[in-house]
Amino acid sequence: MTLLPRHRYSLPWSMVTPKSVYLSRRRVLACLLAPPPAAAAAQRLENVRKTGYGQGEKLTPYEAVTGYNNFYEFGTGKEDPARHASSLRTRPWTVRVDGEVHKPRTYDIDQVLRLAPLEERIYRHRCVEGWSMVVPWIGFPLAELLKQAEPTSNARFVAFESFYDPRQMPLASWAGIPFPYVEGLRLDEAMHPLTLLVVGLYGEILPNQNGAPLRLIVPWKYGFKGIKSIVRIRLVKNQPPTTWNMANSREYGFYSNVNPLVDHPRWSQAKERRIGELFKRDTLLFNGYGNEVAHLYAGMDLRKYY
Repeated sequence: MTLLPRHRYSLPWSMVTPKSVYLSRRRVLACLLAPPPAAAAAQRLENVRKTGYGQGEKLTPYEAVTGYNNFYEFGTGKEDPARHASSLRTRPWTVRVDGEVHKPRTYDIDQVLRLAPLEERIYRHRCVEGWSMVVPWIGFPLAELLKQAEPTSNARFVAFESFYDPRQMPLASWAGIPFPYVEGLRLDEAMHPLTLLVVGLYGEILPNQNGAPLRLIVPWKYGFKGIKSIVRIRLVKNQPPTTWNMANSREYGFYSNVNPLVDHPRWSQAKERRIGELFKRDTLLFNGYGNEVAHLYAGMDLRKYY
C-alpha cells in the first residue's frame, strides 16, 4: 500500500472522515432511534413562505438531521455536536460584512432575520464522506445580503469566517484542523439564487449543532462548503483560503462541487448512502442541480478545479 505524505493539519487515519462511511449504518440507526437532541429548546420561525424547491423529495427525519452532524468545533464524532453544542451562545450575535464593498456594515442577528422574506427550500445535502440527506432549510438567498453591501468592481470572491471561542468550544483543540473555520466562494457562486443563507430547518430556528444562528448552504457542493455559525462575510479580490484546503489541498479543493466522476483520493464519489436508506444510490453531478449551475463552470476542467 502506498502511503500518502502527511500534511501539517492532516488527521491520523483513525480520525479521518471516511471512517463514517464504514460506520454510517450503525450511527444512522442510533440517530433515528435517539430522541430529538434540541427539541426542548426549539422555537418555531414565523412567516416562512413555502416554495416549490425539492417537492417530491423524501425528507430525512428531523432526529437524523439534528443528531448526525459534522461540526468539528464540538468534536469529531457525528453525535458530538448534538451532545456538546449547547455551550454555544447565539445571542447576542453579529455578522460583519466588509471588504470590497461600498457599504460595509455589522448586522445583529435579528436584523438578518428581517433582512429578506424567509422561505423554506428542500435541498439535497451531500457530504464528501459519502452520505447524504434531504433537508427543509429555512433562509433567504445570500445575494439579498450581498446586494445591500454593494460590491465594488474589485470583488471577485466571498470569504466566510465562523465563530470560534475555545471557552465555548473546548473540544476544538482535538479536531486537527485550524480555527476559526474559513470558507470561500466565487462571487457568481455566492450570488446564485440557489445559494442560501440559512437560519432554520424543519420550521424551527437553526439548532446549535447545525450551525446556529446562521450558516451557508450551497446545494451543488459538498457539505463542508456550508460554513456554520458565520460571524464575518468579506468580499475580496483574490481566492480566499479555506479550512479543509489548507488542511489537505490534495483531498479538498476550493470548488468541491459534487462530482461522481472525480473521486476523493481515498474513496469513490460515484455512490452515496442517503440517511435512512439501506442501499447506496448513484451520486448526481452537481448533486442534481446541473441545470441550474453547470453554466458557472463552462470551459473549466472539473478534474483540475475539483
